[in-house]
Amino acid sequence: MARHKTKIKTWVKALIFLVVVGSLSGLLYFKVFNKETNTNKSNSNNTNNNAKPKEVKETKKVYKLSMVMGGDALIHSNVFRDAQKSDGTFDFYKQQKYVADYIKQFDLRYYNQETIIGGDDRGYSGYPRFNTPSAFADTMRDIGFNMVSLANNHSMDQGVQGVLNSVNYWKNTDVMWNGQADSEETRTNYIIKEKNNITYAMLSYTEHTNGLPLPSDKPYLVNVWNDEKVKADVEYLRDKVDVLIVAMHWGEEYTHVPTQSERTKAQFLADLGVDIVIGAHPHVVQPIEKIGNTVIYYSLGNYLSNQIEDYKRVGLLGTLNITKTVENGESKIEISDVGGALIFTWRHVPSYSGHIIIPFTNSEIAKYLTNYESNYEKFKNIVTGGNDEYKIEPLFSQIENTEG
Repeated sequence: MARHKTKIKTWVKALIFLVVVGSLSGLLYFKVFNKETNTNKSNSNNTNNNAKPKEVKETKKVYKLSMVMGGDALIHSNVFRDAQKSDGTFDFYKQQKYVADYIKQFDLRYYNQETIIGGDDRGYSGYPRFNTPSAFADTMRDIGFNMVSLANNHSMDQGVQGVLNSVNYWKNTDVMWNGQADSEETRTNYIIKEKNNITYAMLSYTEHTNGLPLPSDKPYLVNVWNDEKVKADVEYLRDKVDVLIVAMHWGEEYTHVPTQSERTKAQFLADLGVDIVIGAHPHVVQPIEKIGNTVIYYSLGNYLSNQIEDYKRVGLLGTLNITKTVENGESKIEISDVGGALIFTWRHVPSYSGHIIIPFTNSEIAKYLTNYESNYEKFKNIVTGGNDEYKIEPLFSQIENTEG
């Protein structure tokens, strides 16, 4: 019996020993495993801490357009006769050879077609009822002009057929045009274009048509200013384009001071959110002004004409830059570097031939304009109003002195 008890005690001791060893083994395994796990976590954390932060994709993008604006292409009979060759064709380029390369530098190139392209089969004429050869418009396109305003006081000079012929000409080009139409559908079929990821459109209006009325059944022929119509046109386009331009034929001829009518309409357009307003009709330069974010050129004066007095033959090639910034889905338009380059149209007297446009930046101006230095300062001050924000290209002698 004692022997049996001894066997039981031995068996119990063995069982206890196994339990203790098993417990110690489990504890040891837990500590080792836990240590390795913590070490791995620590290494993982260290790795994350030392890793370079993920690159955040840049969402800001910037797009740019440059713009030049020519004033009134007022093609008197002496201007087109001067351009006509012995074979009956025309060379209008020679009149613009000094400004052509300058104009081509810009993305958007605008001018005002003051005298209607009313149809080559109707005969050409000058003041007071103009009809300009289509060859002139061809040359303007060749130089690079890609925007043209058509609503002005001479739009009805060749009657209904003249407007229809004009529209037919411009419809068959890639130029952005506005201001005349052959139907209401055409009038409201606004041209929208895009360049450098910037969309833009242009509208054109005139205050009157020299007393030549539009037919009551064809009010669409010329965009004559009407508050409600202008508001509807602008509001339709405003959210569809980045930049909205309005060309205005307004004011009083031969005065450098904007009329109250000009200022009222400029404010009206600024309140509607128009970006750029380009004025014509005074045939002389008027000031640049900003109303909020709207840039106003009240008058660029004449681009090309046969007018007599020197002050009527000084014009401005307006220039500016358009910047579109897109950031986080939001886009913003900024217009900067507002100013331009003064130009002068020379011609022989008394023959009134040899018309040529000379920029004040070209030394040739000294041969064509008496007291060119004082004229430069005079017209620069008229355009800028003494505001240094508006940059006018320097006189050629100032360029030479700077380079020297």
